[in-house]
Amino acid sequence: MLPLDGVKILDMTQFLAGPYCTMVLADMGAEVTKIERFPSGDDSRRLAPFVNGESYCAAIPNRNKKSLALDLKHPRGKEVFFRLAERADVIIENFRPGTTRKLGVDYDAVKAVNPDIIYCSISGFGQTGPLAHQGGFDIIAQGFTGLMRMTGEPGGRPAKVGIAIADLAAGNAAAQGILAAYVHRLRTGKGQYLETSLVDAVLAWTVWESGAYFGGGELPEATGTRHRRSTPYQAYRTQDGYVTVGAGNQRLWERFCRQVIERPEWIEDPRFLDLGLRMRHIDTLEREIEAITVQRPTAYWVAKLDEAGVPGGPVYRYDEVLAHPHVQAREMVVELDHPIMGRMRSLGLPVKFQGTPLSIRTPGPWLGQHTTETLREAGYSAEEIQALYDQGVVYDKYPDRHAGA
Repeated sequence: MLPLDGVKILDMTQFLAGPYCTMVLADMGAEVTKIERFPSGDDSRRLAPFVNGESYCAAIPNRNKKSLALDLKHPRGKEVFFRLAERADVIIENFRPGTTRKLGVDYDAVKAVNPDIIYCSISGFGQTGPLAHQGGFDIIAQGFTGLMRMTGEPGGRPAKVGIAIADLAAGNAAAQGILAAYVHRLRTGKGQYLETSLVDAVLAWTVWESGAYFGGGELPEATGTRHRRSTPYQAYRTQDGYVTVGAGNQRLWERFCRQVIERPEWIEDPRFLDLGLRMRHIDTLEREIEAITVQRPTAYWVAKLDEAGVPGGPVYRYDEVLAHPHVQAREMVVELDHPIMGRMRSLGLPVKFQGTPLSIRTPGPWLGQHTTETLREAGYSAEEIQALYDQGVVYDKYPDRHAGA
């Protein structure tokens, strides 16, 4: 049994923020039915690379889900949606604000047939406020929230974080909110509406930056790999790459000086006596450290740091970390069979449950793979299902690929 066994979720999201949220919930055992328009489906299905015509990128965040290809603009499509909504515990959407109302599938419409529903909206700027009407992708949120001004090298152009951090932050916030709303419903029997945005979610993660600004008026600028409040806490150049060092407190700093960098005199150096002074002279400190670290390869410094009990490590390329024995041992790369792409690799599960261990049970579905199955479970007869196909209300991209077809 999985933590969310029996929880039925209708997922009307696409790209990454919403699908990441529903992936987290599906991994925990929720039955997630992904409702997609056709014939194109979720916009992420257009992202290369493709294997046998299927997007590898789309398959990753849509694991453990079912796909129902449904025309929500068709009256009969809306009928199908509401039949499913009556039985759902949670509905999630990430349309531009106002779209679900135009389609007639908004919270109030669903609440009329399912008063206990938990309905979550994810958008770029939120459902309220002067910018609510604007669309918002990850790059828009990173720019708007100041994140791009505090990322990259000092004096350089604004830089995007290397991953779609705004999408992921919003998806994570939505998942947390949905789980809290579900616990509330278990206690009270009452559902509710909740919403988050890419902008809100990113701002909520600027914890120390907000403290520095509210407390001292400090604007967070780009610092490269440096920590804003601590040093040495960054990546330093080595003979063959970079090494990260996390020696931000006094105890670790002294170990670093004596056992790693072998400069015990720095402990009494008036420029470096305490953290405040080290931060004041951070440029000098970086130059002094790198003058030493460039003389040896990264592996040498990682070993020295480990021996001294000072946190540190290599700066890997993505392919190097995925192949690392530790990552493999943690099962963060797994293999599974996709019905169209064949054998594929996927990311593993970041939370390890002892009592209810999670697993990737199914790969990301093809567009409409579970259309017939979902309609059948909703009580439609074979004749009614065929009529929905004939009328262009529902769709299955590969109808002949089903077992026994």
